[in-house]
Amino acid sequence: MAMMNFRRRRPEEPEINLIPFIDVLLVILIFLMLSTTYSKFTELQVTLPSADAERLRDHPREIIVAVGADGRYAINRRAIDGRGVELLAAELGAAAEGSKDATIIVSADANASHQSVINVMDAARRAGLSRLTFAAQSSPGADPKR
Repeated sequence: MAMMNFRRRRPEEPEINLIPFIDVLLVILIFLMLSTTYSKFTELQVTLPSADAERLRDHPREIIVAVGADGRYAINRRAIDGRGVELLAAELGAAAEGSKDATIIVSADANASHQSVINVMDAARRAGLSRLTFAAQSSPGADPKR
């Protein structure tokens, strides 16, 4: 009598290859990233303010502080006797005439020390003047359209 093998073979479990699936998802993701428009920035409605030529005369006072290469100071073309921060703060306060919205324009020599410019900034802070800007000239080889 021949013996027959009736054992059931285990069916092979199907394998899912995930690499093509990931490739397709990445292509879809890149397509969505490139085609998305950021509409929340275009939804913002802005009404720009208008300006009168007469109101341009009401600009705040400008105080020009010149810093020499040797560390001397001049406020509105008037030389300051001394280099102390307290003296400079007092002179800036007097030049501002009590106005806290005066703009200080620091016109420092290219060879002026860093400390001299910091002294002007510290004196402006002590005088309660928070608007400060720096003057510069364009170099001869610079493009004027830039």
